[in-house]
Amino acid sequence: MTVTSEEDARSGPIAKLTETTSQTALPTLSPRARTIALICLLAASFMELMDATVVNVALHTMTDDLGASASALQWIVAGYPLAYAVGLILGARLGDRFGRRRLFIIGLAAFGAASLACGLAADPTQLVAFRIVQGVAAALMVPQVLTSIQVMYAPEERGRAMGLFTSIIGLAAVSGPVLGAFITSGDWFGMSWRPIFLINVPLAVLAIIAARAFVPQTRADKPAPITAGSAIVLGLSLAAIMLPITLGPENDWPAWGFGLIGSGVLGLGVFAQQQINAQRSGVEPMIPPALFQTRSFSAGLATFGALMIPTGGYFLVQSLHVQLALGWSVLHTGLMWIPFSLAVPASAGLAATMWAPRFGKRVLQYGAVVFIAGMLTMDFAESSAHPALWFTVALTVSGLGFGAIVGSAGLLVLDEVPVNLAGAASGVFNTVQALSVAIGAAVIGTVYSSVGTTHGLEAGYRASFAIMVAFLAVGAIVAQAMPSPTPR
Repeated sequence: MTVTSEEDARSGPIAKLTETTSQTALPTLSPRARTIALICLLAASFMELMDATVVNVALHTMTDDLGASASALQWIVAGYPLAYAVGLILGARLGDRFGRRRLFIIGLAAFGAASLACGLAADPTQLVAFRIVQGVAAALMVPQVLTSIQVMYAPEERGRAMGLFTSIIGLAAVSGPVLGAFITSGDWFGMSWRPIFLINVPLAVLAIIAARAFVPQTRADKPAPITAGSAIVLGLSLAAIMLPITLGPENDWPAWGFGLIGSGVLGLGVFAQQQINAQRSGVEPMIPPALFQTRSFSAGLATFGALMIPTGGYFLVQSLHVQLALGWSVLHTGLMWIPFSLAVPASAGLAATMWAPRFGKRVLQYGAVVFIAGMLTMDFAESSAHPALWFTVALTVSGLGFGAIVGSAGLLVLDEVPVNLAGAASGVFNTVQALSVAIGAAVIGTVYSSVGTTHGLEAGYRASFAIMVAFLAVGAIVAQAMPSPTPR
């Protein structure tokens, strides 16, 4: 990683470079500059994660306003995460080659412009197209966040920064439905659902200004060549996997979808072989196979994927069930998540700064156990005489467990990754997260609807929660393969 002469020449918050023992130069920022840079990076992450779910509660209003068909609504929801997941690894490697701050600002600008276009869309076709552009822009922007945090902070300092980052992940995960319900039901300025997108525009402008002034321009010392063949194979393979996962639940899981998933998995195998061949020939691969030889990364990534799958189904099933079975309004459903959103950042901050450095993988395991306890309490709450009261207890417990997972995962999975591989690691980490959440929403949501249709909503609710508990248990078991923490 190098810092460009542009930064060296200008007077500003970025001072001289200091050399680390790994012979990789790290930018030295003043505490104030580094804090502002971190806030800027976190704001972009929050916008991206919030926009993944903010549209869900506004779909009925969009149907009335734009006359959107069921197929169009599917793509309004699915276009964004599909484009985002497919582009993450490529976005990370582009940042390594052309500069992470540059790609971050380009992604921010494109995200803000696409958000403006979504808010002004005149018909469903335009909205679908602009949502896809939003996803592409997010794929350019988000990988630079984790990489920049790894570059700006030495290993012994990353705990606090990663704690803030993962707290934002947890908060944004539930802020989308809450904010979407609040804005849509409030009909701000008589604009109905449109402000859920337009609110991103001023945030993007402020973040761009701050990024230009405070985020250091860094790139990899020896960036991997981005060959058209590898990029196409990777993109098409991820798209082949994501497309059926995203659209399958609403289309009764057609047979072609499973064939497409199979072809995507085979494509990833071809891509992996390309990377191995490149490494053997002395060419820097797009995703270095050596990255997966780091035990904390490979085992941690498998753990993280297993623990993230239930979250995709958790938010979806719980929100659907209280509306369908208990007759709650959209706004009431959104407000239900407030205890969860308060518990997550508190737990995530402690997990990243205090628990993970001391207890390592046990934080992920204990987090899974607490999350399971919250789910079991949720099942009791649903059938109790006072569900709202018990939901508050259950969601608080669940939030503490989820916060411990997301608060420690980034630090534990990425902590031992060399800085020169930070870009590739960030892209893979974010891609696994996006795929896991999408799989969880698709599979667990399908279980809820299919079992609920056949045997009643209560049976569907319990079946979906049983699957989520099973995945959390598997994640806790897989975490045992992670290395023990190194005392600091």
